[in-house]
Amino acid sequence: MGVVAKRSSMTFFSDPASHYSHRVRIVLAEKGVAVDTIDADPDNVPTEVSDINPYNSLPTLVDRDLVLYEPNVMMEYLDERFPHPPLLPVYPVSRAECRLYIHRIQRDWCNLVDIITAGQDRASVQEARERLSESVISIAPIFGEKPYFMSEDFTLVDCCVAPILWRLRDLGVDVEDRADKNLGKYMQRVFERESFKDSLSEVESEMRE
Repeated sequence: MGVVAKRSSMTFFSDPASHYSHRVRIVLAEKGVAVDTIDADPDNVPTEVSDINPYNSLPTLVDRDLVLYEPNVMMEYLDERFPHPPLLPVYPVSRAECRLYIHRIQRDWCNLVDIITAGQDRASVQEARERLSESVISIAPIFGEKPYFMSEDFTLVDCCVAPILWRLRDLGVDVEDRADKNLGKYMQRVFERESFKDSLSEVESEMRE
C-alpha cells in the first residue's frame, strides 16, 4: 500500500454516476464538511487512488493519514467524526435496526441496481428491473408511517435509499404512478433537502430532467 499524501483538507474521490458515491456525498453535505471532491472515471481511476487503495476502487475517502474505501464505513466514520447532526440513533437497538435496514437495502436493491447498471446481459437486466420495481412497490406503504425511512429523523438509511430512488427513471424502473402515494411524498421530501441538492453531481442532476 502506498503512502498517503498529506492534504490540507479531506478528499473524496467520487464516481459521479454511482449510487455508492452519492450516499457518501449526502452525508458530507448533511454534515457541512469542507471536502475536496474529485470526480473520477471508475474505469480510469487516478494514480493517487491506485497507490493508496488496495482495491483501486471508487469511492475513496482520504482524511489526513486515513484512507477509507468502503462506502458504509465512510458514512459511519463521518457520522462519528462530525457528530452534528447525528445520522444514527443514540440507542443501541435503534442503531442496530438502522444497520440492518442498510444491509437489506444492499441485498434487496443495490445488487439489482448494479446488475442493471452493468448492462452485460439483456435478460438479466430486464429481470433485475422487474424485481426492483416489485420490491419498491411492495414496501411503498411504509414510507407513510414516518417522515423518513422508519424514522422520525433523517438517517444513514435515507442516505442509502435516496440515491436509488433518484435513479429509478434512469434505470428504466418507473414505479411512481403504480406505487403507494406515500412513496412520492417521501421522495419529494428527501429530494428537496438542501443536503440532497448539494450532493448531486452534474451527471446525477441530469438524471431526472
